[in-house]
Amino acid sequence: MRRTVLLALILLCNLSWVSAQQDTNQQSPPDNTRINNRDRNQNEPTADQQKENSSDRELARQIRRALVEDKALSSKAHNVKVIAQNGTITLKGPVASDQEKQAVEAKAAQVAGPDKVTSELQVAANH
Repeated sequence: MRRTVLLALILLCNLSWVSAQQDTNQQSPPDNTRINNRDRNQNEPTADQQKENSSDRELARQIRRALVEDKALSSKAHNVKVIAQNGTITLKGPVASDQEKQAVEAKAAQVAGPDKVTSELQVAANH
């Protein structure tokens, strides 16, 4: 009787471990791979091409802070690319909705000025 109970416990532990291992191996694919590929276009500004002047860095920092501090925005909006070049801002990346796109654009315009913001934001398809 003891042997049967012990074997059942060992079998149960092994099944639990195998199940846990299968769950960790399944990852969902990134939802913005095509967008990242588009953003690598040599003619398009990217964050790593920003000038190393303090005014552009400060401008991008202020916009990024405004986005992250707005808890009503999704993580997609918190992670948009904010690119500052010569006082002009380019916004890139997916957002959750049209309303969120407008909110991100408005925050950037509030910091940099409405004529200084170019938006390349896209509303992400729901998965």
